[in-house]
Amino acid sequence: MNLGDRLITVAGRHRRLDDLTLKVLGDYLHHRRTRWPDTDNPHLLVSTRTAYDTRPVTDYFLSNLFRGHNATLDRLRADRWLAEALDRGPDPLHLAAVFGISTATAIRYANAARSILEPDPEQQPP
Repeated sequence: MNLGDRLITVAGRHRRLDDLTLKVLGDYLHHRRTRWPDTDNPHLLVSTRTAYDTRPVTDYFLSNLFRGHNATLDRLRADRWLAEALDRGPDPLHLAAVFGISTATAIRYANAARSILEPDPEQQPP
């Protein structure tokens, strides 16, 4: 992660950080440094168990963060894919390259974005 250049690298893919994400990450990193000032864990997210070693948090830990909320990791991921397609254009190649998703998934999200950006004129009220 390079907050100065507004970049984060996930699974070898570089992503630019928007203003909101940059602020949230900055706030979280401040919290993390305050709570676990001596951690050597290289992962962004740490828990009370992983702060004292170098393991990543578990899938259970991540799922538990969303328990009792309408948001889930899958919903957030899907929203992110659609937001990217709406922001950068409905290009399935771009979506597949940026997120490492399958061709079929990239096409589905590109088509969804296209239908939002370019509504079918036959379905528009007169």
